[in-house]
Amino acid sequence: MSGHQPLARAVATFGGLGDRLPAPGTTVGSLPPALLWFGICAFLSTSSARTVLTAAGLVLFTIVGIWSSEIEAERRAEGDPRPIVIDEAAGQWLTFLVALPFVPLLSSVDLAIFATAGFFLFRFFDVVKVWPIKAFEKLPGGIGIVADDLAAGYFAAACLIIGWKVFA
Repeated sequence: MSGHQPLARAVATFGGLGDRLPAPGTTVGSLPPALLWFGICAFLSTSSARTVLTAAGLVLFTIVGIWSSEIEAERRAEGDPRPIVIDEAAGQWLTFLVALPFVPLLSSVDLAIFATAGFFLFRFFDVVKVWPIKAFEKLPGGIGIVADDLAAGYFAAACLIIGWKVFA
């Protein structure tokens, strides 16, 4: 596994951003994927294309997140080191994927509001970790590192859907 450590570190820390930026690692891990999602989706004209893209990104972030987090946590000899931020990317994209079918994004303004609200809701649940989100951290290795963020993504998506229905 030692041959994979540099790649795993780069992936797990978003090229070292998790180690370098003054903002909390979790914000570093959530904001770039939210901006990436918005930037790509702004060019996609159908909700089905956005859903397919988001599902593919989620699968990628989850699989490489579990793999790289496991190796990097082992290298750092910590359970869930703060510089590991790939797990936030998976949770952020899950927020978008779950909410997309329930939220009509008819304009670029809708898309921007959706991405912004999804970002802040995910950040809230990732930080507060209401039950049962915190329990997922106890899972072993990379799975535990990523699972709590996926759970936070579900909570954020539910609130995004409800908020959209109430306020839109």
